Amino acid sequence: MVALMEKYRPYPAYKPSRVDWLSDIPLHWEVRRLKYVATVNDEALPETTDPDTEIDYVDIGNVDSVRGITGIESLAFEDAPSRARRIVRKGDVIISTVRTYLKAIARIEPADANLIVSTGFAVIRPRKLDDGFVAYALSSPYFVDRVVAHSVGVGYPAINAGELACLDVAFPPLPEQQAIAAFLDRETTKIDALVSKKQRLIELLREKRTALISHAVTKGLDPDVPMKDSGVEWLGEIPAHWEVKPIHSLARSGYKTFTDGDWIESPYIRDSGVRLIQTGNIGVGNYKEQGFRYIDDQTFSSFRCTQVMPGDVLICRLADPVGRACLAPNLGCRMVTSVDVCILKTAEDVNPAFVVYALSADNYLAWLNAICRGGTRDRVSRSMLGAIQVGKPPLPEQHAIAAFLDREAAKIDALVAKVEEAIARLEEFRIALISAAVTGRIDVREGAACT
Repeated sequence: MVALMEKYRPYPAYKPSRVDWLSDIPLHWEVRRLKYVATVNDEALPETTDPDTEIDYVDIGNVDSVRGITGIESLAFEDAPSRARRIVRKGDVIISTVRTYLKAIARIEPADANLIVSTGFAVIRPRKLDDGFVAYALSSPYFVDRVVAHSVGVGYPAINAGELACLDVAFPPLPEQQAIAAFLDRETTKIDALVSKKQRLIELLREKRTALISHAVTKGLDPDVPMKDSGVEWLGEIPAHWEVKPIHSLARSGYKTFTDGDWIESPYIRDSGVRLIQTGNIGVGNYKEQGFRYIDDQTFSSFRCTQVMPGDVLICRLADPVGRACLAPNLGCRMVTSVDVCILKTAEDVNPAFVVYALSADNYLAWLNAICRGGTRDRVSRSMLGAIQVGKPPLPEQHAIAAFLDREAAKIDALVAKVEEAIARLEEFRIALISAAVTGRIDVREGAACT
């Protein structure tokens, strides 16, 4: 807000809004309940609609407050869910009344004609306000926070459309509403363009990271080394001194050194004890901390579970993508994993970090996922996974490749993090700009900007 106030002047005079969460508003602005300046849920498809009628349906998951409508499903009325009933027109604003924390809010644009939206939306149709101004006002924190605050329920919070219509909105005269909407259209377009450029930069950095890994684990680090045909489709040519080995041969000798995790069903899940690592914890080359599930000592013993040790290679046999791997972390407790995760306890002449990088190569993942595609869920069996061949350099070279990739990947990850921070700041500025303009904290009328 400080940066905004440095660039834009406030209005000359303010008055109390008489709304405790709105603070003061410009002297000539008004405050009204939404229902006095707009209608709510004017039109709905009747149940007598011809079953063959084609509709373009928008559900709550296909809307967010920044990008608007992100997805449309075309289907016949008879195939549509029972909640596909609300008719929307150009200039309407849709606001989710269920799962309100998602902040699913969008303006209906001219190109969005003939849409039908879920009954989980309230359809706001401005009568005395500019629809562009209304769209920004209803997506601003001052209004959205009130919607969330008035929602009831914990897991599935919702607000009644009638209660939503009783929330207050502040607004200036119509010409000024139009000026504010035009200003925000212009400025948010600039911000969104910058965000898009930075998101593209992140994509390029991640592509570079992936290419770096794929090259290092298939070609090595020496560009002048003699090469040979590996005889493996996804590997192609590899350094002549490398071996080609099936994944199962990378395990040390002994019992359960290349094995599936354990079949742990929900009745055995506890809030503490032996940590259960699940498929969702395994990223492409990294462990992702999400969800905390455990089994007790009795289940661990009676099921004869395989204990996962820090540094074991965990390979996910399910999408997405099939075959991704990570190193087991040190969580400070005993660990097991689910049956759809393969545990590889590496031999002495195998660097587990190198194995993880090898199983993060995009050509390996693309090849494996292509041959696994089909059925209701992509999956690879442990026997099939174990038979997949990978390039195996001498151990010192494995160490060198893993160290090189650790170092270079960390540099790229740091750059990605900086760009993500910049995107977050832009998005915060976007929200602050909208909020300040639609509440009158800054005067964005022509000639009002500071010089």
